[in-house]
Amino acid sequence: MADIPEITFHGAARTVTGSCMEVTFEDRRILVDCGLFQGSRSLERLNLEEFPFDPDSVDAVILTHAHIDHCGLLPKLVARGFGGPIHCTAATADLLEFMLADAGRIQEFEAERRNRRRDRAGHEPFAPIYTEADALEAWSHARPVPLEQWFEPVPGFRARLWNAGHILGSASVELEVGGVRMLFSGDLGPEHKAFQADPEGPSHLDYVVCESTYGGRTRPRCTIAERRAVLEDEINRALGRGGNLVIPSFALERTQELLLDIAHLVDDNRVAQVPVFVDSPLAIRATNVFARYTEELEDLDGRNIFRHPAFEYTQDAEESMRIDTFNSAIIIAASGMCEAGRIRHHLRNNLCRHDSTVLFVGFQAQGSLGRIILDGAERVRISGSDVDVRAQIRRIDTYSAHADHNELVEWLRDRTPVTGAVFLDHGEPEAVAALAGAAQELDSTLTVVAPDLGARYRLHAGGPAEPLGTAEPRAYTTGRDWQNEYAAFAVDLREKLLRIEDRRAREQAIADMNAVLESYSSGARPKPVAESRIRDDTPRHKRRKRATRRRRMRF
Repeated sequence: MADIPEITFHGAARTVTGSCMEVTFEDRRILVDCGLFQGSRSLERLNLEEFPFDPDSVDAVILTHAHIDHCGLLPKLVARGFGGPIHCTAATADLLEFMLADAGRIQEFEAERRNRRRDRAGHEPFAPIYTEADALEAWSHARPVPLEQWFEPVPGFRARLWNAGHILGSASVELEVGGVRMLFSGDLGPEHKAFQADPEGPSHLDYVVCESTYGGRTRPRCTIAERRAVLEDEINRALGRGGNLVIPSFALERTQELLLDIAHLVDDNRVAQVPVFVDSPLAIRATNVFARYTEELEDLDGRNIFRHPAFEYTQDAEESMRIDTFNSAIIIAASGMCEAGRIRHHLRNNLCRHDSTVLFVGFQAQGSLGRIILDGAERVRISGSDVDVRAQIRRIDTYSAHADHNELVEWLRDRTPVTGAVFLDHGEPEAVAALAGAAQELDSTLTVVAPDLGARYRLHAGGPAEPLGTAEPRAYTTGRDWQNEYAAFAVDLREKLLRIEDRRAREQAIADMNAVLESYSSGARPKPVAESRIRDDTPRHKRRKRATRRRRMRF
């Protein structure tokens, strides 16, 4: 390996998931985060590929926090041969046990579910990316370290963690190696974040790696009291319709923030006391960890609000199914982007009901089911079933655990001067571009880099980053991919065919579609409709049509 530090971006490059950065120096290698890719099926397929590095050559991992897009491939890393420590805060270590075990169970369940589907008959069976046992083995590698105290993850590397204000236990990572001083933001929290103090960190750095999830997007500054007023209005509107209020929520932090606010609203008689179901075993376990840290969390005043009498925690599947018998209940279920978990069951039961409301309170990545619903789909496909969207779809942004555009710029300002470069990751392309422009307005001498997946750089103390190409190019789609388009096409297909009243015409339409698909298989692609129309508008074609009309007139 080189005697000058190098960094490679193995995830979260122009997308918001899969965070993983590799830092190498001499014969040593560490990772900052090792997260799962989430979103479109194309993006998630990267989870199935082998790592673009040898896992048993990694000496240590420094983990910023316990969200799955930052830690979710640690079990695979361990299963493939990694045997080193995973350094993180004590709260992150506590959460990691449940977050990883749950992810392992989901991997096993999803593989089993796919293999049971009739349309998979005769295909190669799916294997889980990792198992619950792999997950618990990965958790056993966690090594808690306190905030703001230097430690040595491996010889030659010095690190310390700073509060990132994002979720319980979240941290930014300061790293010194080979004379280079750098800071990895991790995910940064906003002002007025429940439970957490505002983010902190050092300045006068060579390099900064900064998340850009909300680049280009600003939110009105909102206090906790103002946020509760917004939630109060949404709850009362939803319950006034007579149906359920379904809230897709991230199990970690977002669920606990909702419980904090709902408890206050119920106690102040601002909303009716209806059953509030927390239907996520993972959210329940995470809530128990929060309860352990009550004395350290802000906004609780020493109270354990998580044991409020309005809250019902549903552990097993039978209890979860019982929720179907309720009307005018509040149902909080994971996953937050509706890609897995019990929320899909509740969406399947409630999206088709005019009296129900679905309230989104978190970021929805492109290609996720949550984003498709939020973008106005009239029909969606959930676990093999087509579901009409008749429920009220609502959204509030006051619960974001991420700093918005202005807060990211302020955080970057506090890190200056930065003599080498600012790398912007963990953001969709438009967000990265917006934050890059703002960062250069902040300091015209600042070098801003938006790395691609696999991009590798040599890091010089006090100087610019030297591009070294791409470690291992991997194709992926950040937004909607062909499987999203297929799902949208499939749910509308039957209705479109039924609009064709003539039976023979309907059969011909099916035959025409089959012929088009066969032509692609044989390599003889049909002329696109748009292309046909463009050619029909050419001057030559217009002259030909006029000549044809004149010939017809002569007869």
